[in-house]
Amino acid sequence: MSYTLLIVAGAIVLFFLILFSVVPIGLWISAIAAGVQVGLPSLVAMRLRRVPPNRIILPLIKADKAGIEVEQNQLEAHYLAGGNVDRVVDALIAADKARIHLPFDRAAAIDLAGRDVLDAVKVSVNPRVIQTPNVSAVAKDGIELIATARITVRANLERLVGGAGEETIIARVGEGIVSSIGSTKSFKDTLENPDTISKAVLAKGLDSGTAFEILSIDIADVNVGRNIGAQLQTDQAEADKRVAQAKAEERRAMAVAAEQENRAEVAAMRAKVVEAEADVPRAIAEAFQKGNLGVMDYYNLQNIQSDTSMRGNIGRAAGLEGDEES
Repeated sequence: MSYTLLIVAGAIVLFFLILFSVVPIGLWISAIAAGVQVGLPSLVAMRLRRVPPNRIILPLIKADKAGIEVEQNQLEAHYLAGGNVDRVVDALIAADKARIHLPFDRAAAIDLAGRDVLDAVKVSVNPRVIQTPNVSAVAKDGIELIATARITVRANLERLVGGAGEETIIARVGEGIVSSIGSTKSFKDTLENPDTISKAVLAKGLDSGTAFEILSIDIADVNVGRNIGAQLQTDQAEADKRVAQAKAEERRAMAVAAEQENRAEVAAMRAKVVEAEADVPRAIAEAFQKGNLGVMDYYNLQNIQSDTSMRGNIGRAAGLEGDEES
């Protein structure tokens, strides 16, 4: 009889252990105590769907106490879709306390899009300041200015899904700073009134298509950089110098080629003269053979050549003496 009682007691204990492991009685009691109507079959069905009941019931109790109307099926569907139920409920509570209209569907969509919906609500309530990196721009007088800006932004919950992030804001503001500085005649104007940059950039509506609303753009620092205009002029002058040197070298090469060509022509003419002079003795010999030239005629020809050569030497000597006297 005692063994039978032990078996029955063990079976009862095992039954209650299985019951409490499948049916979260403690969570059900907590929900009932908090005024949230949740049935035990619903909790068991969550177990069967592999949804942890505490991930749904605890945020549901939190939302009910904060006066947020959220259904259990909505939270469960969001969990099954891979969302963070607790963060969404916290965001709904924060938005309600800040008098910000944020429906559950939009909060769930923001969370499923990979954005921190609670942080978005906080940024919407407490604007965030974004520091831009150093932005280099050149004024019309060629002086480089290096500026940094602080951008105060507030999250726009309506455009948070599909809207661009902080990187786009920083890029657009940097582009606006470059455009504003580049349109000034002198860098001194920007140094005297740096607020002109922020006013010009803020008037461009750079927050369109982004998940933020730009509240203000403040120029934090402006420093004078290099004289880009003078550097460009120096580089241009150096380039012009190299081009002139290349053209001069080209002209010199052409002159050398022309001189070499003239020398070749002179050499060819000299060769023809030498060839012609070589024909003279043969012509004289042929004239002797045919009787067209006598001995006395030959001597006279030699005397004329000697006289011509002597006169040429005297003329060259006189020319040299005249050069020395001068």
